[in-house]
This record gives sequence, structure tokens and C-alpha cells, in this order.
Amino acid sequence: MTEKNANKVKGILLAGGSGSRLYPITKIYSKQLTMIYDKPLIYYPLSILMLGGIKDVLIISNEETIPLYKKLFGDGSHIGLNIGYEIQDAPNGIAEAFILGEKFIGDDSVCLILGDNIFYGKLSFFYKALERKEGATIFGYQVNDPERYGIVEFDENGKAISIEEKPDKPKSKYAVPGLYIFDNRVVEISKNLKPSARGELEITDVNKEYLQMGELHVEKIGR
Repeated sequence: MTEKNANKVKGILLAGGSGSRLYPITKIYSKQLTMIYDKPLIYYPLSILMLGGIKDVLIISNEETIPLYKKLFGDGSHIGLNIGYEIQDAPNGIAEAFILGEKFIGDDSVCLILGDNIFYGKLSFFYKALERKEGATIFGYQVNDPERYGIVEFDENGKAISIEEKPDKPKSKYAVPGLYIFDNRVVEISKNLKPSARGELEITDVNKEYLQMGELHVEKIGR
């Protein structure tokens, strides 16, 4: 694309979670502040948004961690961004981010990235998705243990036909990573979701709504 983020897309970086798998270090600080090579983990997803030309970013996390991110990034002006912050009081699900970020999103589209996801290599799949003006775009990455992830199933023509969250018997080996792009209808869709059995507003249910509307696009990520 000639101009990244030619369509106005804002970014939400969801940096919550207890980091239980990294315990006990996460008893002291957020997992997104864990050093990965030469920088905190949160810098990697933030850089993906920046590479996509996204300059307006909302960081969502818990009350204890937000001051640390504010100390790290401030208003973002020193790195060419406009960064705001929002508190998520409890881990009520990924989709709650769109409700918390309603005013921030406004009339624009939004890209949500999880604060513990790292993407590498060519980002042409991401740039292509940012060009879409309507609907939703998720990504598919082939894994060996699909039962651990949200999974997207394709028909013989490569069109998405179902999405499942951590199925016991996966219908596909394509996992859906923590990177999503939605038009602004995602706010109302999220507001109308019912909590899952684990009491959360599931991103998979948001994706299913777009799938039912025939407006869910899937870009496959190569290895």
C-alpha cells in the first residue's frame, strides 16, 4: 500500500492478564514488562501498530500497571504516537476492550493487539488487512497443538466457515493469534455479547458475529 493506515484505524493494546504461567516473577510486575532481548515485551506489539501507520493508541490494563506504562510511554509524543490509557478493573474478556474504548474508537475502525503477542517477518498480511474499510479481519497461523487456541476452519475454497475457542477436537490447525481489525460496529456487537461459561466477553463470539454477517476475512500468516 502506498500509505500505511490510509483508512483511519486506531489501535488498542490490551496489556492485562495475570501472567500466571510466568509466576512468580509476575507477582512483582506485569508480564508485558518482562524483558525480551533488549526491550520490554510490550514494545513488540506496539511496534506492530506503529509499522501499520497507526498513531492513536489506547493501552488497557489494570489499575496497578497503568502508572508503569504511563511512566514508560507518557503521551507517546516522543515516539510519534498519541497514547491514552484505560483501566480494566477485572479480566472480563478481550471483547470488553471495545466497550472500554468506545469513546476512543469513535467512528473509526480499530486494530486490537494483545500485549503478549510477538509477530515477526514480513507484515504484508497486516498491511493488506488495514486497507479494508468494512467488516472484520483476523489472522490464521498453522500450529501443531490447535486445541490450545481459538481455531478457524476453512472450506475447500479457503473461506472461513467456523470458529471455535480451544476445541477438544479441532477442525483445523489454524490458530487465531492476538491481532484483530474491526470496523466500529464492533462496539455495539461487544455490548450485546453474553458472558461465556467462564464469565468473559469472548473475542471468538465477536468474530462469530462477523462470520454470520458474511463479513469476516481471514489472512493466513506464513511460517
